[in-house]
Amino acid sequence: MEAFEILTPLSITLCIVGVFVGIIFGAIPGMTATMAIAIFLPITYALDLIDSLGLLLGLYVGGISGGLVPAILMNIPGTPSSICTTFDGYPMTQKGQGESALKVGITASLIGGIFSLAILYFFAPVLASVAIDFSSVEKFLIILFALTVIASLSSGSLLGGIFSGFLGVYLSLIGFFADNNQLRLVPSFIENELYYGFALLPVLIGLFAITQILQEAETGMKSSPYQKFEFSKKDKFSFKVFNGQWINTIRSSAIGTFVGILPGVGGSAASILAYSQAKNFSKHPEKLGKGEPEGVIASEASNNGLTGGALIPLLSLGIPGDSTTAVLVGAFLLQGIQVGPLFITSNPDLWGGIVYALLIANVIMFFMMFLAIKYMAKLVYVPKQIIYPIIIVMCVVGAYAINNGVIFDVWTLVLFGLAGFVFTKIGIQVAPFLIGFILGKDLEKYFIDSLKGSGGDLTIFFTKGPIALVLWGLILISIVYSLVQSRKTKHADNGVNTPV
Repeated sequence: MEAFEILTPLSITLCIVGVFVGIIFGAIPGMTATMAIAIFLPITYALDLIDSLGLLLGLYVGGISGGLVPAILMNIPGTPSSICTTFDGYPMTQKGQGESALKVGITASLIGGIFSLAILYFFAPVLASVAIDFSSVEKFLIILFALTVIASLSSGSLLGGIFSGFLGVYLSLIGFFADNNQLRLVPSFIENELYYGFALLPVLIGLFAITQILQEAETGMKSSPYQKFEFSKKDKFSFKVFNGQWINTIRSSAIGTFVGILPGVGGSAASILAYSQAKNFSKHPEKLGKGEPEGVIASEASNNGLTGGALIPLLSLGIPGDSTTAVLVGAFLLQGIQVGPLFITSNPDLWGGIVYALLIANVIMFFMMFLAIKYMAKLVYVPKQIIYPIIIVMCVVGAYAINNGVIFDVWTLVLFGLAGFVFTKIGIQVAPFLIGFILGKDLEKYFIDSLKGSGGDLTIFFTKGPIALVLWGLILISIVYSLVQSRKTKHADNGVNTPV
């Protein structure tokens, strides 16, 4: 299989379909790129990996980009990463510049996506080549660092984030333990069903699709009130709007890419940080929040800058960069591919295919949205009560088909859908929980391997070498930073619709 296989008609078609469906999920408030990937993941079981990645990466790029439509036209973020797009996008719509605002956001999204793809292409192989020489000690500390970053920078309290991550780790350990040939944490009446623990894909679909539907059902799936909009004939877009904004565009793209590299931080943090910096460096900061293209550029360039950045830790270290890339892990597992330091060198053609898939997805997203934005804008009117029942059926069928008709996978889907709904009520954060669930078994494996190699000496984690000390330093910095941010959050205004 060659890297250029992604350019076959089937791969391109799947990528186009993925982008289109992703835009739909992003444009309808309450539906996200993560939900889209989780729902379509079972379909990839019947596809070659390069074709399935074309579909899934198309969903990823389209879902992130589509969130700007309701953010600009309705003042409702289509995705969490589109929060800051509302600050200037909706005021532009109110001034009769809705089409211009959309096209500014679409263009900035393309630039951010291409920038992050370039960083992914050059940086991921370097990081992977360094990580190849890591022992089990360094691998354990990297996963521990990922969990502390996820916990400390996720929304809510520090203790809540830490608890969420390690609850995921705990549940991942259910099932057969090879070191003593014993089952653990398994009730006797379902020993056969949980011999290998909970299947990852039903857990993913339950947490990101069923949970969301239950949350919407709780509110009655009522359409959010919004002002009817019409595109003005006098509203003409020009690329000249980017004159003087290239530093802002590149800076915001870089911020989004960097935040994407940090495991678990998420698009909303990238958007807020980029918007803040745009305001700090703006010649007219007082105008931001009142309908300036500068604010839309900052938010959307950072959003799509996240896409390539989040893939860097996934493909080079085996650590998901965010909840969406955590779902992408399922696609590799379905095909028997292990992501991590050896992935790029062991699968050079597949690595090239991923790069081409991302490039094609970004270009398709741009032309699809730029040329047909007036029609795509109508997606915000689609009633949820029509779409969600279809999604439920797709989720159940997908969960049942993943392991060739195991009914327990459907119960797993329902269980974690309900669990995710309860989590939102009691403060357990889904993203840290999921990533903890994915990384839990590796965390245990590398911990035990380290102790075996040192004869049970725990000091090996501190004396292994300079890399271990650097990782401990990063873990400490992450915890201290989170404590400072936690205190600031308690005294800060929690209004999300107030410009930064």
